[in-house]
Amino acid sequence: MNTPASTIPSDVSRRVLGFQAFTILWMTIEAAVSLGSAWYARSPALFAFGGDSLVELLSAAVVLWRFRFALGEARAARIAGGLLFVLAALVVLTSVLEFTGHREARRSLTGIAILVAAAVVMPWLGREKRRLSAQTGSAALRADAAESSLCGWMALIALAGLAVNAIWRVPWADPAAALALVPLICREAWQAVREARIGCACCDLPR
Repeated sequence: MNTPASTIPSDVSRRVLGFQAFTILWMTIEAAVSLGSAWYARSPALFAFGGDSLVELLSAAVVLWRFRFALGEARAARIAGGLLFVLAALVVLTSVLEFTGHREARRSLTGIAILVAAAVVMPWLGREKRRLSAQTGSAALRADAAESSLCGWMALIALAGLAVNAIWRVPWADPAAALALVPLICREAWQAVREARIGCACCDLPR
């Protein structure tokens, strides 16, 4: 069961808020650069990664809200899960269009650069948040830590597709990488919805 925010030591709470504030700033930049690069390069892999960045931004805001005001966790988790399922459908549609020749991805050095940065930063964020979730007993922070770690794996997969296309000019590598992200996106969506259900069940327990 989640530990009430009021009982968490102030230094731990400050660390959580600091990491979440950094995450929000980072994800804002990451989403803007990724989606801008995806628009220019017509890259479904970058589009998938940028969309996940937006959901991670929402997730970080939810945890910040939970530790700052102790409100809104379950509802926002359900919204995040629903957005991820929508994102997965859009990624599949975009990738199919590219496979059938309606669109062709271009090289994007900016997109590659943001993916490299994310592959370094996000696993570190995930590790730190997992440590703090163990100290606070927060299911929301534990889910957010998983999303940060997953974001790092998504960056590596998307990076592989973009790099192959940039070096060897293999257009299908980009949509293939995007489709490889879909199971990860759906898994993250299901986890978000599941965390919301568990949270609601805990709220319904007699006190």
